[in-house]
Amino acid sequence: MVAKNKSNEIKIIRMYDAPVKAVWDAWTDPEQVVQWWGPRGFTLTTHSKDLRPGGHWHYTMHGPDGVDYPNKTKYFEVEEHAKLVYDHGGNDERAPLFRVTALFAQVGQQTRLEMTMTLATPEAAEETRKFIKKAGGNATWDRLAEYLEKQTSGKDTFLINRTFDAPLEVMFEMWTDPKHFSQWLPPTGFEMHFIKADIRPGGRTFYYMTGPGIKMYGRAEYLKIQKPDLLVYTQEFCDENENLSRHPGAPTWPATMLTTVKLTAEGPDGTRVTVTWEPHGATTREELEAFIQARSGMTQGWTGSFDKLEVLLASP
Repeated sequence: MVAKNKSNEIKIIRMYDAPVKAVWDAWTDPEQVVQWWGPRGFTLTTHSKDLRPGGHWHYTMHGPDGVDYPNKTKYFEVEEHAKLVYDHGGNDERAPLFRVTALFAQVGQQTRLEMTMTLATPEAAEETRKFIKKAGGNATWDRLAEYLEKQTSGKDTFLINRTFDAPLEVMFEMWTDPKHFSQWLPPTGFEMHFIKADIRPGGRTFYYMTGPGIKMYGRAEYLKIQKPDLLVYTQEFCDENENLSRHPGAPTWPATMLTTVKLTAEGPDGTRVTVTWEPHGATTREELEAFIQARSGMTQGWTGSFDKLEVLLASP
């Protein structure tokens, strides 16, 4: 999540289902960090890494458009499994963009990661927030969660987070009341209509979405609903008679997807939404590969939906 702390700071807090050593190693081991660092579609080359106070991490990020972004991180504090303090976004020709303090803490079987980015002015912090959102930088921490899940369970997943200015109870209603759900969930440019909606454990929905030149039917079955913080349901494409079918534009897309939605209160008026998406049931290698390759598109799709949800929450 991204939330304001002081006016010139950006704070990110994430919980990972992995021990603190695994999260620390994923951050500090060059062979691991290359698997997840940066927005979706970016790759990474590490030229050198000296993990100690006064040391540098020299690396280049490669954008999906072929543009290279050289970086040279300087470390100020390194406390194994606990703390990193470093400058980010600079290199030999460019001053750093901000100072990062990253705190790692074991919480039961999970790891709490708290990052604070400190900038020179409130205006610089606001511009950086906008830049990070536009560049998809928040997906970096989602990619870390996916990497850790793969290392722990062997499962390939897609994960996305967003924090909303709404209390937990309101957010739960946005996910469980069809009249709200249908207003924000469809991809940008689409409308959603429920033919039937029975949102409860064991209940089902049947709906269709319309967009430019297309009409798609789908169904969902709710496996678990725990008010006010958890929903688990499957989704499948189907025809107008509710018979199982395939994605109209992607015949190798997995037949059944499992969605897990976790809602976490952040203060009295904020809620962090964590969505995990994964193939469910029998899945071929071709289907799994189609899912893995579509993560960037999934990020764009969910981002558009979440943007609409923000507008809906802000409306009178």
